[in-house]
Order: sequence, then structure tokens, then C-alpha cells
Amino acid sequence: MSETKQSWLDSLLVYKDIRMLRILLLGAISGFPWVLIASSLSLWLKEEGLSRSTIGWAGLIFGVYAFNYLWAPIIDRIQIPFLTKKLGHRRGWIVLMQLIILFSLIVWSLINPTQNLALLISVGLVIAIASATQDITVDALRIEQIDANEGKSMAAGAAMAVVGWWTGYKLGGVIALFTAEFFENMGIADYWQATFLVLGVLIILMNILLMFVHEPIDNNRQNNQKETDQMIVNKLGSNNILTNFIAYISGTIGGPIISFFKKNGFAIAVGILGFVFLFKIGEAFLGRMSIVFYKEIGFSKGQIAIYSKGLGWITTVVFTLIGGVMAMRAGTVKTMFFAGGLMAVTNLLFALLAWTGKSELLFAIAVIADDITAAFATVAFVAFISLLVDRTYTATQYALLASIGTAGRTTLASSSGALVDWLNGDWGTFFIITTVMVIPSLICLWFIRNKVKIGAK
Repeated sequence: MSETKQSWLDSLLVYKDIRMLRILLLGAISGFPWVLIASSLSLWLKEEGLSRSTIGWAGLIFGVYAFNYLWAPIIDRIQIPFLTKKLGHRRGWIVLMQLIILFSLIVWSLINPTQNLALLISVGLVIAIASATQDITVDALRIEQIDANEGKSMAAGAAMAVVGWWTGYKLGGVIALFTAEFFENMGIADYWQATFLVLGVLIILMNILLMFVHEPIDNNRQNNQKETDQMIVNKLGSNNILTNFIAYISGTIGGPIISFFKKNGFAIAVGILGFVFLFKIGEAFLGRMSIVFYKEIGFSKGQIAIYSKGLGWITTVVFTLIGGVMAMRAGTVKTMFFAGGLMAVTNLLFALLAWTGKSELLFAIAVIADDITAAFATVAFVAFISLLVDRTYTATQYALLASIGTAGRTTLASSSGALVDWLNGDWGTFFIITTVMVIPSLICLWFIRNKVKIGAK
């Protein structure tokens, strides 16, 4: 008994590593933009009188996250003038994207949604592109904080990245909602526009803290990529501008894909991709419409902030750390099976809330259960794909796998509002449908469970 307790304690001690604090900050930087284009944008449009379908379709801007792997090779190689020299390759890209998001918030603060809906969504798209681009280098910098042979530290790092992401998203959401409610109560007509200026200050603070994140200098990655390019040039039989260009495209985009299929085998690779695509679709359908559901059922912005954001953040932090330990000990695959079962149960709780009507107690229970589920699911998912990547293609291969996962959550979930409208506002049935959506991914996981090539299963 004491041996088991000691093993759990040893696993928890991994979190004491200073690198975990840096990864926490990187996660927060990655999660914060979702406050802007998810919660804040959805509620802003809702309070301006736009329909559920419009709000749902506006979520198509999240689709850029599904394709950021296409420009990941560019971010791996191209240096930003001045910023790269002063801050480092990864940090230079992050700061550039943060500046674009900050400028976009200033533009949003000047827009009337009902009169300039197209411009508003276009700026939201710019934020999404900058955020998706930022995620590529954030994830690469996070993985590169830890050596490839540190399996437990990688699982712990995945947990801290998730904690950081939810910290940026949840606490950022608390600030956004309370600030908007404060300005609204003060009688400021454009209270959301004023809120976006306050959120811009948070972006500046995060960039200051980013300066404390160490960026490892890795020459092996670039050397290996150049060797791949040269190998392709040699096979083409000549060395000129055209063959060099072909080698670059083949090496940076084709290389990571070939490496992935070669490592796992075609059938298992397809199974992995199917699972990655389908795993969190049900959760995404629920998440996209959850804040609209809370508003329609009668909860105020303050109540949503307390239960869905503040209380949810505490729950997420605690259970993400526990999920990280579980992933270290039981393995990522078993943890994902566990999380999949929790997803189904949680969505049923939201159906019960829809059928019984407004209840703060049931609301709190459903939100806590949802956050526990998200914590286990996300940490296992991040650890899973982090362990799959080839260090020669860290940014590109991780971005590819993460993008496939995001594709399912964003492109399909954008129809969530239309589905609620098609059901004539029957939220209970909507949440039952999201429960059924969990099943296909678990079937894919079942078929690959004993064959996927990662550390512990």
C-alpha cells in the first residue's frame, strides 16, 4: 500500500520542475484568444439580437485551426525581422501574433455588430488566424522544453499546458464577463467594445511574462530538415532553383506525413487520425452553444462567470493535474476511454438541466462534471499526440495532428446553432444527440488501442 502511495507521490513531484511553470504560461497565452472568439463573441452577438444560427455559423472562423499545419513549415523556418534576433525564433512569432490580436481588439472596440457584422466576423477571423498561428509555435516551444526521452515529464507538461490553456480561457472569461457586466450596469451602451480594450491590457501583460520563458537553441532540427531537403535534391538528379523548391515543399510538408505513416503503418495511422478527428465532436457541439443555453435558461452574466468560468477553472486545474498523473500511470489510451465515458454522462446532465429548468445547484453540478471531463480528455489527448510527434518535425507534425482534432470540433460544430433551431429550441434532445456523438471515436480507439506506438498505453 505504501509503495503505491509513494509512486503517486513521485508522479506528483514531476510538477515541481520549473519548466512546468513556463509551460503553464504558454498554455494561458494559447487559451486566451478563445475568450475573444468563443465566449465573448457569442454573447456579444446574442445580446445584440442575432439568431442562434448566425452565432453558430460565426463559429466557422474556428475552422482556421484545422488548417494551421499548412503554414507550420513556414513558421519553423522563416525568421521575423528584429523580433527573432531580439527574442528568439519561437518567442518572436508569438509576440508578432499577440500584436495582431491586440490591434484586432482595438478595431472591435470601434464596431457596431448589427451595422458591421461582416467586418466584425472578418476581424474575428484575423484573431483566429493569429491565434492558430501562435498555437503552432507555442506547442513547439512547449514540447521543446522537455527532452524526447522524458516520458513522465511530457505527460506532466501536457497537464500543465492544459491547465494553462484553461487558465487563460476560464479566468480570461471571468474578467471579460464581469467587466462587460460592470460597464453595462454603469450605463455604457457599447459595454462589450469597452471590455475588449480591457482585455487588450491582459495581452500586453502576457507578452511581458513571455520574456521569462526560456527558448532552447536546437540546431539539430534545422540540420535534419536540410539533410532531408538535400536527399530529395539528390534523388531529383539536379541542383537548381526548381529542384530546391520542390525539395523544400516535399521535405517540410510531405516529410512529417511520410514519417507518421511509416512509424505506425497505414491502417493504424488511419485509425489514429479517425480517432483524433472524432474524439471531441460531442463536447464541441455542447461547448459552442453552452453559453447561449445558459442565457436562454435564465442565468445572468455574473452567474455564468462564477459557475462556468471561476468555479470551472478551479475544477479544471485540480482534475487536469490528477489526469496528468493518471496518464503517467495508467497510460493515455486508458485515460481517454475513461474521459469518453465521462463525456457521455456529462452531456446527459445538461439534458436534465434543460428538462427541469433553471436550477443553480444542477447548473453547478453539470458545469463541474463538464470541466472534470474536459480536464481528463484534454490532458490525455495532448499527451497522446505529443508522444506521437517526430522531433525533426515538432511544429509541423504536432500542428497536423492537432489540426485534424480541431477540424472535427470546429467545422462540424459550427452547425450546432442550426441544429438547435431545427429542433425548435429543444435543448434536451440536442444534448442527447451530443451524447451519441461520443461513440464513434471510442470505436476507433478500441481498434487501435493495442497497436498504437507511444510510451505507456
